[in-house]
Amino acid sequence: MATKTQSEKQAESQPRDSKGRFKEESSWGGHLGAIAGATAAGAALGVLAMLGRKAAVQSPTMLAGDWMDGLIAEHQATLKLLDTIQATDDSATARRKMLLMQLKHALAKHAIEEENVIYPALREAGKVDAADELNKEHGYVKQHLYELENMPAASPQFLATIAKLRSELEEHMKDEEERLFPQLRASLSDEKNATLTKAMNKEGFKVA
Repeated sequence: MATKTQSEKQAESQPRDSKGRFKEESSWGGHLGAIAGATAAGAALGVLAMLGRKAAVQSPTMLAGDWMDGLIAEHQATLKLLDTIQATDDSATARRKMLLMQLKHALAKHAIEEENVIYPALREAGKVDAADELNKEHGYVKQHLYELENMPAASPQFLATIAKLRSELEEHMKDEEERLFPQLRASLSDEKNATLTKAMNKEGFKVA
């Protein structure tokens, strides 16, 4: 009979589990499983946190009422944010940058809701020229935001550009709130208005 090597003897002496596997190997597999489980749990918590943040951002619009009420609520929130920016002085550069970032996000979400849902509904209702004009005005808003992003926050032109942006936004909002949106809502059935509300909130949630 061949003599067993020392390593073979050590292997035979190692404890095994019920399936004949070395317990160290089984334990290592358990560690890997625990790590994978913790990673999956962390990823799940991250997704839940992201969804919670999105829900918090979109909820004021959803709670306002139908699509028109929701958009008007966003208009009012934007004007309040502009009030805060216009109350800053040239030394508040960090605050201006933070507020500008918030303004850009709010207007981007608002534009997505209108451009992807409401303006197409306006065109469908026969108001093609009006919808195209509103969409063009969004382009000028983005131009002003680009200019603000690319100038020093302490620049004397910062508040002047904000004031110009506000003036154009207020005209845009007034046309929507007092003329075009009420006309569109009145021309649609309750069911169609509900469909628009659901679609608009879905678009807003994507970018909230």
